[in-house]
Amino acid sequence: MTAGQFEGLDDGPSENIPHDDDETAEDRARAVAHAARDLRKERLTLALRGGTAGPERRRAMTAMVEKALQLDWAAAVAPLNDRPRRRRQSGLDGLALAAVGSVARGQTGPASDLDLVLLHDGRRLPADEVGELAQRLWYPLWDGGLRLDHSVRTPNQCREVASADLSAAIGLLDLRVIAGDAALVVKTRTSLLSDWRGGIRRRLPQLLESLDERAERYGEAAHLLEPDLKEARGGLRDVTVLRALAASWVTDRPHGSVDEVHELLLDVRDSLQAVTGKNNDRLLLPEQDSVAVLCGLTDADELLARVADCTRSIAYAVDVTARRARQSLPTRRLRPGPRRPRLRPLGHGLVEHDGEVVLGVGVEAAQDPVLPIRAAATAVRAGLPLSPVTVEHLAQDCPPLPDPWPTAAREEFVGMLAGGPSLAQVWESLDRAGVIARWIPEWTAVRNRPQRNAIHRHTVDRHLIETVMQIQGALRDTSRPDLLVLAALLHDIGKIAGAQDHSIAGAPIAGKVARRMGLSEQDSELIERLVREHLTLIELATRRDPDDPRTVEALVGAVGERQETLHLLRALTEADATAVGSVAWTAWRARLVDDLMARAATALSGEEPPGPAPIAQAEVELVRTVLADGRPRVAVTPMDELFTVTVVAPDRSGLLADIAGVLASFRLTVKSALVRTVGSDHLGEAVEGDHDIDIAVDTWWVESRGDMPPPELLEQHLRRLSEGDQSVLDPLIRRDAGFRSRAGAPARPRVVLLPGASEDATVLEVRAADRPGLMHAIGSALAGVGVDLRSAHVATHAGQAVDVLYVCERGGGPLAPPRVAETVSVLVDAGSVPSA
Repeated sequence: MTAGQFEGLDDGPSENIPHDDDETAEDRARAVAHAARDLRKERLTLALRGGTAGPERRRAMTAMVEKALQLDWAAAVAPLNDRPRRRRQSGLDGLALAAVGSVARGQTGPASDLDLVLLHDGRRLPADEVGELAQRLWYPLWDGGLRLDHSVRTPNQCREVASADLSAAIGLLDLRVIAGDAALVVKTRTSLLSDWRGGIRRRLPQLLESLDERAERYGEAAHLLEPDLKEARGGLRDVTVLRALAASWVTDRPHGSVDEVHELLLDVRDSLQAVTGKNNDRLLLPEQDSVAVLCGLTDADELLARVADCTRSIAYAVDVTARRARQSLPTRRLRPGPRRPRLRPLGHGLVEHDGEVVLGVGVEAAQDPVLPIRAAATAVRAGLPLSPVTVEHLAQDCPPLPDPWPTAAREEFVGMLAGGPSLAQVWESLDRAGVIARWIPEWTAVRNRPQRNAIHRHTVDRHLIETVMQIQGALRDTSRPDLLVLAALLHDIGKIAGAQDHSIAGAPIAGKVARRMGLSEQDSELIERLVREHLTLIELATRRDPDDPRTVEALVGAVGERQETLHLLRALTEADATAVGSVAWTAWRARLVDDLMARAATALSGEEPPGPAPIAQAEVELVRTVLADGRPRVAVTPMDELFTVTVVAPDRSGLLADIAGVLASFRLTVKSALVRTVGSDHLGEAVEGDHDIDIAVDTWWVESRGDMPPPELLEQHLRRLSEGDQSVLDPLIRRDAGFRSRAGAPARPRVVLLPGASEDATVLEVRAADRPGLMHAIGSALAGVGVDLRSAHVATHAGQAVDVLYVCERGGGPLAPPRVAETVSVLVDAGSVPSA
């Protein structure tokens, strides 16, 4: 048997603490509770002394816990020793206090819960006396403020529970005596281990399914801003699974580096518990800097990078060990003679063996610098992982690639990136072995780098790989799929420490990598451009007015007047956003991007781009009814995941604020707004007769978290506001005030002038803490200084509103400098004060 197969089987002698015969049961219970309270304080004091936690400190904490539990045991069994014909505690057979979890493994943290089992043989004591003993054990610990997960079982009951509950079965494999009959505990655990090994064929599929379910629920610890150190993929629970797989004897588990990263992850857990004083495994943002200090690290970013590195190693070890376990348990069938290895040639000296890609006989790794890329591309295309032994040989034996790369290396590299969904696991195995950093040294700067952005769900390096996989669906529709996948791989390579704009910082880095790979100067410059402008299309589409000629001009300038670049940028934009998640890429955003792209394509073809869209026939009908009675009209139309709210009303000062207020009072979130005023000189084209009136035709795109209010109700509220009845805004004012009281005083908003964004309007960007009445406050502020809002483009990220406003004078045209200053001032005030 291997060392891994004996793991956790050692039993130390239990220390039975004597008691004073003159003490009463109440005295002993009080003493135990006092010791338990001291235990809580002593563990936290020890953890806060400074320095990294380490296994020695965890063993010391475990010893402290054991001593307190042995004192508890001595007090609890004392009444049994006092009875006639009962043997003293040292001679009690068939009773034991045992531990599972961190105490059993010697990994107790500063605030770890206690997982305890009162084990009895079911013969020596009646059931009621066992229950009384359990009460005497648990209550003093509870009184001392310790948290327990406790049970009372016989050996057979332990086996029954383990048979029915996979989690319990894994936990009971660590069963270890604290006090009492050590032989009973050893015998019980021996039976549990035997059951586990005998039932592993049935249990292995359940175990693998539980891994997938937990990963789906908690995510991958390596790529989360607030990872669960225990339950997330790659967390401490996965190490327990590794131990269980090794205990099954169907496979061993990786040791060495995995044990080291496990201890490092336990250090982070201990520091987190010391900071919070609680048995908390979720590494929340507010605690990260303090935890980093206790771990001897500089800041939260370095802490998250360490957690990512540790959990990636553990997750990879679980994948490899689970694969080895599956290989050890093939489907049962008659197989005469010894089992022979099944080898399937994959080309280039590579073969498939037991579901992995391995090097064939006679392959000279030391003579072939392209072999690692060729092996990786083959594995991705075949949908198979690389054997860990093969990865080790590729990392150690193959010479480095020349600079520039040979054409074969570049072609295989691109083929690997475009090979399919197996890219992630193959890339991960090579990255862990240091092969990726040999190919692309610049990768080291973004490896495990956290992204402090609420919408991102991955570290920088994993986001790049996710983007590559997302872009594969667009490769058949472009003339340069090679450049597209390389741009996807490198688009965020500039997210390095100190970079103010990662797009600007990343462009020359990407160009350098492209030239090293042997691309021509023209192709390298195109990749540089795509990396530099990879956010331009989405930002212009969602934060600028598409009807403004300057918006189209900005996009045309970004792509360098080439249709091919425009199409490559469109594909990169969608893949980048989709890799971030559903928040970043919606049907609404896709519609905005495609509309702006179509306008730019028209301009690039030499045609005159279309002007502002005329009012639609449905809007004409609304205008006619408004002209007939002077009352506002509203139409609501579903569109993708949003609703289009069209408001037609006689134009007046404050109308925009009223519309925003009514929408917010119904808990509708404004995503974008287009404000148009149709003058009497234009009405004649669509509406018969002479009309000396300006009509506002405003379109609002909103998101509703509940039922959409009917148009008639929105019309009624707008009419009451136009008549001076401000009570319709009372719900909004209460919500706004309540939000303010909970959030406290907001930070001072920032209003920035965006010069050159429009020729006939002034464009301002307002960044402020989001709140229910913000858009209403902005509209009221603009009305107060006599400024018209032509269009608004609204976005909210992590509780911060980023609103881009196109504002004009009442007669049209951009604002003069003094008016800009005045408008900025009122917008700052509007972002600071709740609606009134």
